[in-house]
Amino acid sequence: MHQPDYRDASGVMQMPWVFLHAIKDYYEMPWHVTRHPGVKVTFNVTPPLIEQLRLYEKEGIAADRFLTLAAEEPSALSRSQREYLEKICRSAPFDTMVKPLPRMAELYGKSRLDDGELTELIVLFLLAWCGRYLRRRESVAALLAKGRGYDEADKKELLDLLIAFIPEVIAIYRDLHEKRIVSLATTPYNHPILPLLLDMQNAQIANPETKLPPNHFPMPEDAEAQIRKAIELFREVFGCDPTGFWPAEGAVDEKSVALYKAARLRWIATDEAILFKSLEHEGREHLYRPHGFNDLFIAFRDHTLSDLIGFTYRYRKAEDAAADFMGRLRKIADENPDALVSVILDGENAWEYYENNGYDFFEAFYGALADSKWCETVRMDEIAESDRTPLSKLAPGSWINGNFDTWVGHPEKNAAWELIFQTKEDYRHHEATLDQKIKTSIQDHFLAAECSDWFWWYGVDHHTDFSKEFDTLFRNHLITIYRLMRLDPPAVLFKPIAGDAKDLHALINPPKFPVTPKIDGRVSSFFEWIGAGRVDETRSFSTMDRVRGPVKTLLWGQDDRAIYLRLDGDVDRLKEAKVRLYLDGAQEEKSITIDPKKPPPKGVKEALGSTLEIAVEKGMIGFKKPFRLRIEVESDEGEVQVLPGAAELTIDPDDDYAADWFV
Repeated sequence: MHQPDYRDASGVMQMPWVFLHAIKDYYEMPWHVTRHPGVKVTFNVTPPLIEQLRLYEKEGIAADRFLTLAAEEPSALSRSQREYLEKICRSAPFDTMVKPLPRMAELYGKSRLDDGELTELIVLFLLAWCGRYLRRRESVAALLAKGRGYDEADKKELLDLLIAFIPEVIAIYRDLHEKRIVSLATTPYNHPILPLLLDMQNAQIANPETKLPPNHFPMPEDAEAQIRKAIELFREVFGCDPTGFWPAEGAVDEKSVALYKAARLRWIATDEAILFKSLEHEGREHLYRPHGFNDLFIAFRDHTLSDLIGFTYRYRKAEDAAADFMGRLRKIADENPDALVSVILDGENAWEYYENNGYDFFEAFYGALADSKWCETVRMDEIAESDRTPLSKLAPGSWINGNFDTWVGHPEKNAAWELIFQTKEDYRHHEATLDQKIKTSIQDHFLAAECSDWFWWYGVDHHTDFSKEFDTLFRNHLITIYRLMRLDPPAVLFKPIAGDAKDLHALINPPKFPVTPKIDGRVSSFFEWIGAGRVDETRSFSTMDRVRGPVKTLLWGQDDRAIYLRLDGDVDRLKEAKVRLYLDGAQEEKSITIDPKKPPPKGVKEALGSTLEIAVEKGMIGFKKPFRLRIEVESDEGEVQVLPGAAELTIDPDDDYAADWFV
């Protein structure tokens, strides 16, 4: 459970994601556990999230820029303030959060809203973010039932109710932790990539191709402070010391483990990629044995099972998803008696893409676990003292591809690091002249500037409509440090780092012309796929990430006879992979499975050589109107890659692409 620190120099949160996830996910996730006695879960709650939840408790609406403006009557707002509100209110996923509220769907697409419509949109946006637990409350249910025609009185009632709800969030974690229904853990204070603070060379050890920022140097005092302050806050809020940490983004190295051990932690967790790199082989049976390093228990995440929940099951019926998970788990148990399986994923970001905010899935999933006679769930602190196989070394890396490229290497990411190093050098020149209160404040801003989230959004590997806001928050921490030292901040700090290369449309290129490729498993000519749509699957479009699948590029197109797909990537992995096509029309859904061990279905042609090419006859599809296409590629090891990673494709069988013709 994590959000970065959205507070600017004034202490006001500039984006509302802590509040929105609090009313939808942060309370609801432990609440799901209470509905299924016997199911045990470990929640990792990060310090920035805790601090900002407490700020809402203390200051209410005034803590948040969005809520402060939302509480105003629209007639009192400036044009830029209205644009900010509308931008936030249009950020919710359409199919799962907007579409179920018909009036919100009407307003969502309007380019100009009058005062009454803006009030309605704000109310509907907040209602869309209310979780299923909150929707059971009479006042929220009554507002939902109203449907449209919301006024200023409705808005005030809802804001007051939601602010009053916030103190219940931390309280439910504390209560369930004290009752030992859940375990709680935390993360270094500002969610830094600790191995990079300790030794930037870790990035090149994990990936020799990674380019390091110039003039880098270790900052062990910051790494130690990040751990110490996290433990102090946890103790203050929950009345005890944490037994374990989820290192931010699962980022580990041997030096950071030594710091965790010195802090008397008993366990940490990271991804299976780190285990396999540490063992220098990928025998999956090793994944299900307890391991440790430096006498610290380490849980290694099964990324296939974890990613199925985070990315794939949103597309399936709840009962089918739960049955699939339990079937995979049973197969592991049959092959590895007494297996220890670690399922670890983002606690908040997946559920807005599930129907009903994931409620139906958790009912089926936790219900299946609770009823199982052959497996049991355990909390992390219950297994932290179990016997484990010691590792002779621990490879540095994270849960994203086993390296650190998400946070360093791209010119934008490196530019941000360079600014930190330069500011740190300037601070050291003046440190002796500053009083302790100023030095403490400066340290707080350095720790905040080291948050992993700023680096996540720099570069082109992730997309957000709020990249400039994140960029501003990062640079303002360094600007504030100079002002605390009574120095003029360097001009470079006022220049945005985030460029214009984040346009989602640059990563998803729709078809321009009809194509009629030869289905032979190779690119027969330069012109064969010209005009086809293209998606680069080596990049990510969401607030989450996942282990990359075998497909690196997806091309698609059509002619009068068929729909064509081309999957470029690791052909050795594609040889054993099943490809499932899900076609969702206005009234029905169809699926087509292409199994390498079976002949293709009637009306389907496929060939694998240097690439995988597929043709599906339109007569077999049967859809006359636009339909959505989703593709799943399942490897022989059970890993599922969903294509495209950004969204479903929409295909119009009658599109002649005339709008794209030019002379």
